[in-house]
Amino acid sequence: MNTWIWILLIVLALIAGVALGFFIARKYMMTYLKKNPPINEQMLKVMMMQMGMKPSQKKITQMMKAMNNQMK
Repeated sequence: MNTWIWILLIVLALIAGVALGFFIARKYMMTYLKKNPPINEQMLKVMMMQMGMKPSQKKITQMMKAMNNQMK
C-alpha cells in the first residue's frame, strides 16, 4: 500500500512540474517576442521589394500594425 502512495505522489509531481514548466516557458517566450519582434520594418520593406511591390511607408505601417495586433 505504501508503494502505491509513493508512485501516485511521483506521478502527480511530474504532471504538476510539466504543467508549471509549460506556463513559465510560454510566459517567457511571449515577453521575449514582445521585446524582440521577429520582423521589423526594414525586413518587411525588403520582403515587399522582393515580391515586386513598391513599399510605401503607409503600407509598411499598416502591415506592422496588423502583425502587432495579431500577436496580442
